[in-house]
Amino acid sequence: MYQPSEKRYEKMQYRRCGRSGIDLPMISLGLWHNFGSVNVFDNCRQIIHTAFDNGITHFDLANNYGPIPGSAEETFGKILHSDLRGWRDELIISTKAGYQMWNGPYGDFGSKKYLVSSLDQSLRRLRLNYVDIFYHHRPDPNTPLEETMGALDLIVRQGKALYVGISNYYKTEDAWRAIDILRSLGTPCIIHQPRYSMLDRTIEGEWLNVMQENGVGVIPFSPLAQGLLTDRYFNGIPSDSRAAVDFFLKKNDITENILNKIKRLNEVAQRRGQKMSQLALSWILRDSRITSVLIGASKPEQVTDAIGSLANLNFSNEELQEIDEILK
Repeated sequence: MYQPSEKRYEKMQYRRCGRSGIDLPMISLGLWHNFGSVNVFDNCRQIIHTAFDNGITHFDLANNYGPIPGSAEETFGKILHSDLRGWRDELIISTKAGYQMWNGPYGDFGSKKYLVSSLDQSLRRLRLNYVDIFYHHRPDPNTPLEETMGALDLIVRQGKALYVGISNYYKTEDAWRAIDILRSLGTPCIIHQPRYSMLDRTIEGEWLNVMQENGVGVIPFSPLAQGLLTDRYFNGIPSDSRAAVDFFLKKNDITENILNKIKRLNEVAQRRGQKMSQLALSWILRDSRITSVLIGASKPEQVTDAIGSLANLNFSNEELQEIDEILK
């Protein structure tokens, strides 16, 4: 029977999530890939165990994570029920809805009908009565924002989620309006989940300032740019890599120009005593406006590697200037 490490909270650093009452581990585990029905269950279990043993208390899902859609929630639900049930109150479990999940006009985007129905389904797959954070996964151009945010407010009042957040709201005006509507309803938005990495810096500047001014935590996904910001592709495309599947990370994305940049970044990492992946994570987390980063993992050792990035979050001005020059 699984028993978590008694020293798990000595291995992790935590940051307060916006103006809420909760702290999140600076490294959180996302279950977007590698936890679906097509994956080896025992490996999924070992990754979850390794994460919790090292103080990762936040596990992030969505209704459509898999493959097949829904199966990541089912996998995590089984592991939670069999191994982590006694530690539920030490966990932050989040899920989302916003992408197509079932046929017909009510299985996508941001209507109250969809969001409430989707979370009911997610709770059954997760074997939970509530999640800690429920997100709207992407903006809906055809549903009034008041309805979508009203659905998040309703879900909290129903006791199906403790907190709410938004994801992929990249237009500053849209994000601000969503945050303002939720605040007026009495259910504040505590967190936003955007894409952010060394290779995708869209949220820098005004966007991050708006989050900080409104007391909203930020938890980027794809901090390693789907694995590009690692040393995996220096000598070609490994057969077990995401690029080999040619879906989320395309083979055509791995250009000579990109590889040259990453190899130069790797030289910076080596001087800092880090792996390339650790540099990419610590570079994001150096900014105190970032609450946590969401990592993906296909092996337990990738979790411990990521946690190693926390050992060196300080950058000299010279290092930051060199990184900016490389990324230009």
